[in-house]
Amino acid sequence: MRPAPTQAKTMGQPPTTLRDIAKSLGTSIGTVHRALHDNPGVSPETKARVLQMARTLGYRPNLAARFLSSRKTLRVSVNTPQGTTSFWDEVRTGIREEADAILLENVELEFRTCPSLGEGEEEALEAAINEKADGIIIFPSRPQSLRPAIRRASRARIPVVCVATDAPNSGRLGIVAVDTLASGSIAADLMGRFVGPRDGTIAITVFDMAITEHAEKYSAFESTLKTFYPNLQLLKPLEDHDIEKEAYRKCRKILAEHPDLAGIYVTTEASLPVINAARDANVLDRLSIIATDLFPDLVQEIRTGSVVATIYQRPRAQGQMALRMLHEFLSEGARRSHQVALAPHLVMRGNLEFFLHRQSQESAKEKERTLRESAHEFAEDFA
Repeated sequence: MRPAPTQAKTMGQPPTTLRDIAKSLGTSIGTVHRALHDNPGVSPETKARVLQMARTLGYRPNLAARFLSSRKTLRVSVNTPQGTTSFWDEVRTGIREEADAILLENVELEFRTCPSLGEGEEEALEAAINEKADGIIIFPSRPQSLRPAIRRASRARIPVVCVATDAPNSGRLGIVAVDTLASGSIAADLMGRFVGPRDGTIAITVFDMAITEHAEKYSAFESTLKTFYPNLQLLKPLEDHDIEKEAYRKCRKILAEHPDLAGIYVTTEASLPVINAARDANVLDRLSIIATDLFPDLVQEIRTGSVVATIYQRPRAQGQMALRMLHEFLSEGARRSHQVALAPHLVMRGNLEFFLHRQSQESAKEKERTLRESAHEFAEDFA
């Protein structure tokens, strides 16, 4: 008796997408798309290979893919703040790079950039909904106030993907962010090692404790300090609301009130005001400062030792994966990643130059990959 064939997919696993087929064959998504839809320009041999792999992986086409393939342009609204550092520039760059890598549709990005956190945020979301964008990528700095609008977008079948900060219980499609618990734990362990066995107090700055991700960073930081470094007392979180003047003023106050302050963990973009406050108070040389992310002005502070480390949240990767999640849902109906938590990267003076060089190389490789994929697709289609 012949054994029954093994099914490629089991119950509970995400559905197979065009990306899965293309990866298995070592070809482009565009070629797979044309082969499955019997479009001209694909050789019979290539078409046979694609169809066989589709059967093997259990691919099942859906109405969303057919609907999207009939459209000429996919319109995505990108609602993000201007930011005080390069973080959001990097997020937007990642989104652009992912859009350039999508070969099946012409992706039109509509950037609705708010001048500061929360300013014009609701109006930008309403505009995207009213103009019937196909999808929305958003940073919900005030999740509670945006939740009703995100629900309206969901009811209108406009998927919303959150970046960096979540809007739970809103009907959003998914969230791409750094692993906040890992970030807080790593920062605490580093802080304890840098400060050493002496007693002292530690400060932590957050945007707003009402935001889940910031509360999680604080919780992980606090728990790790208590467990491994009981000699260090953690102060109540300093909420700076990403306002540089507020961060500077509150930091100066803490420095005046706690002469035994040994370290500061900055979880937001506003690391420079904290550094400047410590410098102006003439205590920078005795503080262990751990920052978040990486931008030109902070690079110099790491080189000189004013900042002992930074927790890099991979903003470009966040942007790339947010658009990828949105596109896979629109083109394939795929829901394989409701929540993506990226592992943070630790950057210190010892690996800073290597890290900067690798970033530059990755950017160049991404451009080369897009060009190679495009050339490979045309060569294979007309083989």
